[in-house]
Amino acid sequence: MNGINLINSAFSAARSTGRAALIPYLTVGYPDPQTSLSLVEAAANAGADLIELGLPFSDPLADGPTIQRSTQVALQQGITLARCIDFAAQLRKRGLKQPLIMMGYFNPLLSYGIKRFVEDAAGAGVDGFIIPDLPVDEAATMETACRENGRALVYLASPNTPAPRLALLAGRTSGFLYLVSVAGVTGARAGLPPDLQNFVSRARAVAQGPLAVGFGITTPEQAAAVGSLADGVIVGSALINAINAGEHDPAQAVYDFVNSLAMALKKETVF
Repeated sequence: MNGINLINSAFSAARSTGRAALIPYLTVGYPDPQTSLSLVEAAANAGADLIELGLPFSDPLADGPTIQRSTQVALQQGITLARCIDFAAQLRKRGLKQPLIMMGYFNPLLSYGIKRFVEDAAGAGVDGFIIPDLPVDEAATMETACRENGRALVYLASPNTPAPRLALLAGRTSGFLYLVSVAGVTGARAGLPPDLQNFVSRARAVAQGPLAVGFGITTPEQAAAVGSLADGVIVGSALINAINAGEHDPAQAVYDFVNSLAMALKKETVF
C-alpha cells in the first residue's frame, strides 16, 4: 500500500474507535541493535498505531538530553543510515504492520543521496519521514522523491509559527502535521503548556489532514489530555526514560508504558 494511505488508514482506524492515534518514538539501535528490534515490536503489541524510528545523528538539534544520549549510544555501536533502513526491513520481515515513520536530520540523508534514500527506505517498508531541520522552502527535492515513491513528508509547526507559515506547512505536509507543543527541544515535562489548546485550534483551522502533538508528553494523563485535542499523540523521551528504568527487561518496560498510554487514550479526558 502507498505509505501515505497506510498512515491515513491508521489515523482513521483510531478515529473510528473514538480516540487519538498513539505514536511512540524509539531510537534505532538503542540500547543495542538486537534489543532495539524487540522494543519496537513491544510497542506495536502494546497498542501503538504508528511508530517513529529515530535515526541517530551526532548533532540532533531538536532533541533534548534523553534522546541525545540514546542516539550517541546507538552511534557508538555502529548504527548508520544504511543500518537503519535494514532495521526497518527486518521489522517488516518479522511481521510488523504499523506504519513506520523515520525521524532524522538532513545531513546524513544528503550524504546518502535523497532520491536513493527515499527509494531504499520505501523498499524496506518505511511509510514516511520527519526531518526537523529541513525547511519547507528547501524541501523540493525531498518532496519530489517522496511523491514519486508514495511516501509521506511530515512537516513540523511550533506555537510561535506565524499564521501564514502555519497555513503553508499545513498545505504542504503529507500524512499528518506535527505540532511541537513547546518552543524548545524534546524532553519529558511536568505539565502541558497552557496555550496548547489554542495552538491546536489554530492549526485545525488550516489543516487538511490529521494533527499529531509531540514534545514533552510524559504521562498517560497528559497523553489523554492531548488526545482530546489532537488526532495523534507522540511520545519519545518519556519512553526512552522507561527503557532506562527497566534496564533488566526493557521490552517489558516498553510494553507496560506504551500500554498505559494506549489505555489512557481510550478514556480520553478533556483538556
